[in-house]
Amino acid sequence: MAVYLISYDLNKSGKDYKGVYEAIKASSVGGNTWWHYLDSTWIIKSNLSVQQVYEKIRLHTDSDDFFLVIEVKNNKQGWLPQDAWDYLNNVIFS
Repeated sequence: MAVYLISYDLNKSGKDYKGVYEAIKASSVGGNTWWHYLDSTWIIKSNLSVQQVYEKIRLHTDSDDFFLVIEVKNNKQGWLPQDAWDYLNNVIFS
């Protein structure tokens, strides 16, 4: 099992990117081990490879959109509310 950070710039104004969001959620374990507290940033726990996550998302983006899928380790620091830290520690990195 891996944890991935997904970040994107979706560039078509007015386009419905619901498919991108659903592909990200579907890539997570059980479809519900994802964290989306910051705009354009998701963290998911997944049984898929980084390539498989990329392929799921790519199906729903346009040629002028950009995104990054990168594996992350449990070495983190930042400024977030306590409930965000609790979810990261107890669900994503558990």
